[in-house]
Amino acid sequence: MNGLLDYVPGNSFLHRLNPFTKLVLSFVLCAACFISDRHFFIAGIIVLSLLMSAAGGAIGRSLRILVSLVKLCCVLFIAQVFFVRKGAILLHLPLNIYITAEGLLFSLLFVLRLTAAALPLALMLSVTRMSDISNVLTRYFGIPYKYTFALTTAMRFIPLFSREAADVMEAQTARGVEFDTKNFFKKIMLLLPLCVPLLISSVRRIEGLAISVELRGFSLRGRRSGYKRYRFGAGDAAAFAVCALAAAGAVIL
Repeated sequence: MNGLLDYVPGNSFLHRLNPFTKLVLSFVLCAACFISDRHFFIAGIIVLSLLMSAAGGAIGRSLRILVSLVKLCCVLFIAQVFFVRKGAILLHLPLNIYITAEGLLFSLLFVLRLTAAALPLALMLSVTRMSDISNVLTRYFGIPYKYTFALTTAMRFIPLFSREAADVMEAQTARGVEFDTKNFFKKIMLLLPLCVPLLISSVRRIEGLAISVELRGFSLRGRRSGYKRYRFGAGDAAAFAVCALAAAGAVIL
């Protein structure tokens, strides 16, 4: 998912929301997916996430994430549907393998929950700066800054390491390494040697980052050290109303 965790600059309705509101909205939508067991309700959260992505100018990224999740969910659905043995048998296959009605519904619910829970978090990362997430987690949630810094730094490094891995693979491909092989095990064996240069580069980068933040008084950062102040507006009230409706709908349904 190269670049899918990067911030998308903009001035949309979602960009102007308080970062605290965006965090609460994304987590409430994720929690609602696991509270409710209604397929149509969870599918509605997926549609809501896509509509919010369109409003925030990140619909292209959300669709790419959705396509990646659908590919993963197809594999998980096929693997899961054969393990639930309860319910009426819909399809009987050789070797005592069969698909039941309960297994089909449970597998569908499983993949819908995975998709619906991932999209709001990806949207929140797309319209919120990492520095704002760190400030909000420290100021409003009382999480020590060293933990929020570690979390946001890890999320920043994911796309960076993905790009570095792609560069190394391109260099190896130019030297005759066949990364486009269809043999899964052979591809794994070709990818394992890439871990060494990536590990060395990451250690060097982290060491330089540690020295840099210590020189900037990292250990002195407290809950009220941030200079930014985030205001709540009418848009935040509307977002909290959506949170209340989602939570109530999940509990009632």
